[in-house]
Amino acid sequence: MIFGYARVSTQEQNLDRQLDSLKAAGAEEIIKEKITGTKSDRPELNRLLDKLRKSDTILITDLTRLSRSTKDLFSLVE
Repeated sequence: MIFGYARVSTQEQNLDRQLDSLKAAGAEEIIKEKITGTKSDRPELNRLLDKLRKSDTILITDLTRLSRSTKDLFSLVE
């Protein structure tokens, strides 16, 4: 399964650009979240990570949408 993950930091921000890019790249299911990246607990990202199987792929439009820092990215990948 190819998952997309789209995140913006505030409720007022728009996900449309990310959603369009993820759909164009082949995302079969897109998880959307409107929460600041400084929060370590992002419920929709956690839900996505719980759904993943070994052969799944996560698409993002930018690394900053997925992780808060390089250290956070390495932790997520691990």
